[in-house]
Amino acid sequence: MSERQVDWSAVTPCGECCTGCKKKESGFCKGCIESGGSCKEWEQSGGCPIYRCAMEHHASFCGLCPAFPCNDLTEKISWNPHIVEHLSALARDFRKQNQI
Repeated sequence: MSERQVDWSAVTPCGECCTGCKKKESGFCKGCIESGGSCKEWEQSGGCPIYRCAMEHHASFCGLCPAFPCNDLTEKISWNPHIVEHLSALARDFRKQNQI
């Protein structure tokens, strides 16, 4: 993955981006950042567990978490089989862009 300019305020804890998201544009999702992890997909369980975990670890997204990659990351983010690689690349881009 090449370095790219990213609006880091739109990157969700699971590494997705709300900008251009069809679920958010349609009103199905309020956006986990804006809603504090409350979205329709997770409302039965009290909110997004990925969002809660990232906030508990004071990380804006999982790739920046001091515990990354945690043992249950692939279970929590089961829809992306390459989540560790994806979040690692995002973290590298973040550190380059922010000179960290």
